Amino acid sequence: MARVADRKPYHVDFAELMRVYETNYAKLNALLPTQPSVGDVRCYQAASMSYQIQVGEVTKYTTLVDICQSDDVPIFPLPKMSVRLYHDARVAEVCSSEYLNRVKARYDYPNDKMVQKDEKAQLNRFLGDWLSFCLRHGISRTPLNI
Repeated sequence: MARVADRKPYHVDFAELMRVYETNYAKLNALLPTQPSVGDVRCYQAASMSYQIQVGEVTKYTTLVDICQSDDVPIFPLPKMSVRLYHDARVAEVCSSEYLNRVKARYDYPNDKMVQKDEKAQLNRFLGDWLSFCLRHGISRTPLNI
């Protein structure tokens, strides 16, 4: 007789998510201008793919950047995402993605968009992996003012 698997409710691992936010903040700051202003763009070439980070908003305590792949025909497309950097807390989190206007902490599953229960955590881990990739293999198309 087949047994139905027990489904445990998903709980956000806050400590792990904060570690991801903190490391993403440090990585993203390394790729941004020292004193960013609205409209600043940084382009990176990594493994024959082009990526762009554009500053969309700057306030006293936060900076909002849009990240996208700028290739004409992307081989492995990076989802467009908006990331907010909180300078007082020194964290960065994905606020929206190509297919989500606002990323919630957790989702019921199944849902209309078939978003995973831990979509926010997955997007932020993906951002961390992508930032590491750019820092390791990327070449800036604009001079970095350090």
